[in-house]
Amino acid sequence: MTRRFAWVSAGLSATVGVLVGAVVTGSMSPSPAVSAPARPVIAAAPSVPAVAAGFPASFADVAARANPAVVSIDAASRVRRRGGAALPPDDAPGSRRRESPRRGTGTGFLVDATGLIVTNQHVVEGAERITVKLADGRGFRARLVGADPDTDIALLKVDAPVPLPHVRLGDSDTLRVGDWVCAIGNPFAYEHTVTVGVVSFVGRKLFDQSLDQFIQTDAAISFGNSGGPLLNTAGDVVAINSAVSRQASNIGFSIPINQAKEVLPQLLATGRVARGYLGVALRDVDADLQRALGLGEASGALVEDVTPGSPAERAGLRSYDLITAVDGRAVAGDDMVIRTVARLAPGQTARIDYARDGRMHSVLLRLAERPARAAGPATVPAGARRGVATGPAEFGLTLIEVHAGNAGRYDVPAGTVGLLVQRVEPVSPAADAGIERGQVILHVNRRPVASVAALRQVVGQTSSGAAVAVLVYDPALDQRVLRLLHADAP
Repeated sequence: MTRRFAWVSAGLSATVGVLVGAVVTGSMSPSPAVSAPARPVIAAAPSVPAVAAGFPASFADVAARANPAVVSIDAASRVRRRGGAALPPDDAPGSRRRESPRRGTGTGFLVDATGLIVTNQHVVEGAERITVKLADGRGFRARLVGADPDTDIALLKVDAPVPLPHVRLGDSDTLRVGDWVCAIGNPFAYEHTVTVGVVSFVGRKLFDQSLDQFIQTDAAISFGNSGGPLLNTAGDVVAINSAVSRQASNIGFSIPINQAKEVLPQLLATGRVARGYLGVALRDVDADLQRALGLGEASGALVEDVTPGSPAERAGLRSYDLITAVDGRAVAGDDMVIRTVARLAPGQTARIDYARDGRMHSVLLRLAERPARAAGPATVPAGARRGVATGPAEFGLTLIEVHAGNAGRYDVPAGTVGLLVQRVEPVSPAADAGIERGQVILHVNRRPVASVAALRQVVGQTSSGAAVAVLVYDPALDQRVLRLLHADAP
């Protein structure tokens, strides 16, 4: 997926030079005050409190308590180079080499007196030497205890002769949009900078649609803040500052501390995180999708695709199954299914309740370990214009009929039958629905479409103005996904 957001400072970025300069302010003599004529008092105005309920008069106490536990992190690694180009470790012997150190900086915070430090994984990724410095100037060599790239969380350890100051971990589930928060970090190497703002959004998806739950804030977060704490008005850490938007300077993103609490015990015990895995692609159900597919209810997670060889496939789950509960716990949508399963250990047995064609089913399955996903760009081969046909005018699609005989030419799985998207009109229902060039339309309203004529027939039987559920194969994800398409009037 295209990342439109930049990772905040970090282990892989070059150290940003400190900006040195001075702001020159002019001086101005004040104008003499002019008294207004006295006016009779009509009525005494009601007293208004200077500070509204919940509005902190100052974050000074919060910063004073937390700052001693906030550390600056310097991560260094060696980069072998020859003639300015990076070389692999097994470069031909005898070649002239030089090692150019690569340094990155970030932030972290102590979570206990023994020296455990939480930060971002991207701050220390690939680092061969990690140094941390406390607010009182003491420096320590740190070792990496464990890291979880899926949530961008890392756990470090320093050894000190005396107990170290540390912060309290709060409850990020209690955060609401509009709550005041405070960020502490080292933006642009300005150590222990404190910024204040509010929670702008909870549960933002940025990179991984299945695991991301970012807290968005307008508290200033810049390069160097990565891994630092986001604190509430009580001084508890509620999130880990992690990313900023390329488009705006006042939009930052932080990892909920409750998500960190789930992975820290595994990082401490084994150095990595193993998550349960079903092997299904899911989506939420709304009223339009419920009507288009004839579902009995709009609560649950709809199966878009099933991964071959996965626990879900072995258990007999199929596209259009509606998962309603995991281990007896009702699930309202796909996020809840993914989080519930991810908390379970690989090899553990889980019970999945689901609806299929109006009937309830239940199955026990043994979870696998969630794999890392590698995705490539969707492509349509050059010269693929042969056999092109235009779909329904109200969709805005140009399509190629794909069948067993020609699937190999279009970089789609063998045996694929459907309609390859050759072009999407920029302003069209298909574009609005997220259908893209290179995807293959497989079903419309659960009916297979092997030809443009079949597609037009299904669309012609749909009520005017009704949404159409389109199941497409997306090569970029290597899975099937559902798109809701609201057709224009022909």
